[in-house]
Amino acid sequence: MYKKILVINLMHLGDLMLVTPVLRTLRTNFPNAEIYLLADNKLADLVRLNKNLTDCIFIDKKGADNNFFNLVKFIFKLREKKFDLVINLHRNERASALAAFSGGKKIVGYSKPIFSILFDKVLPNPSIAHHIKRGFKTEYLPGTRHQVHSHFDVLKSVGIEKIDDGGLEMWIDEAAKNSASRTFSKNFSADTKVIAFNIGASWLTKRWIDSYFSEVADNLILCGYGVAFLGGDMDKEIVSACVEKMREKNSPLLKIFTGTFSLAELAGFLDKCVLMLTTDSGPMHIGVARNIPIVTMFGASPVPGFYPYDAKDILIKSPEPCHPCGKHFCPKVGEENLACMKKIPVEIVLKYVDELLQNYGQAAEKIPRVYGKYQCRVIEI
Repeated sequence: MYKKILVINLMHLGDLMLVTPVLRTLRTNFPNAEIYLLADNKLADLVRLNKNLTDCIFIDKKGADNNFFNLVKFIFKLREKKFDLVINLHRNERASALAAFSGGKKIVGYSKPIFSILFDKVLPNPSIAHHIKRGFKTEYLPGTRHQVHSHFDVLKSVGIEKIDDGGLEMWIDEAAKNSASRTFSKNFSADTKVIAFNIGASWLTKRWIDSYFSEVADNLILCGYGVAFLGGDMDKEIVSACVEKMREKNSPLLKIFTGTFSLAELAGFLDKCVLMLTTDSGPMHIGVARNIPIVTMFGASPVPGFYPYDAKDILIKSPEPCHPCGKHFCPKVGEENLACMKKIPVEIVLKYVDELLQNYGQAAEKIPRVYGKYQCRVIEI
């Protein structure tokens, strides 16, 4: 039916990973179609080798394409491809404009109102929180449906009923695999079971307390596990502060890789680890794609929309009346500041870390994948 399809998602790392089940479903339904993905070029490692795609189209969001005239040029290049179907999975002005003016025969998905008149069908995104004005107050309404399932609703709106949900997927090349393997072997012995720590997040309210992370790391090192701190350049300061609080900061089982890996190398390194302890963040979703068991702590984040999409994973949250608030900074003061994170104690996290280590306890690359099992366990303290 459709011979040339474009999927648009210009969002961040985790959001792009949540599009991958859509790509697989499109390939299953249209095995001979040309399927393209339009994404931010800084995230190319996540999708450039995706086996369900014919090719990727990358836009330099923060650089060359970040002005009106170059955006118009970009749109004309899209129009030259004469897409049969354009699916927009990012509801912001730029993505909506690219979809609206793409020249696609059929255009569907999420859209800002000003561009929606050029869409054939616009759908709500029930995964995204909304702010509703009620008199002088603004009420925060969190998302109610996982982002992957919301994306599938967009496919169903154009008659695609056969959903092939293989979970989150990411392929990496041999160079990244070999680089990650060399780094692992250089820093840990072959029999060391390594736990990956990702303590950063885009919002302060998504970060578990750094002293709690340091205490968990100390406990794991004393039990003989390796601990690897990951994250990007922006996380160096918080990782340094966390490590400084550790009693075992001089242990040979502790290694810091913050700011050293490409996204592909990060994926390859996670393949060698036995568990990932993480916040709600982009690297969490890479971990899901690499099949590593995950324990995550959710503070301000709404659970239904963005939980780790794998049944073996565990999400822990505390029952604060303000959860989820969706705020980047906690407005409360004193002991109640970041209470949603403070009230997730170390001993509870260690309990579920130990459970997953007992249940799996081997490198992620050796753990069999289970098709169709993606509802994580939610532990409410």
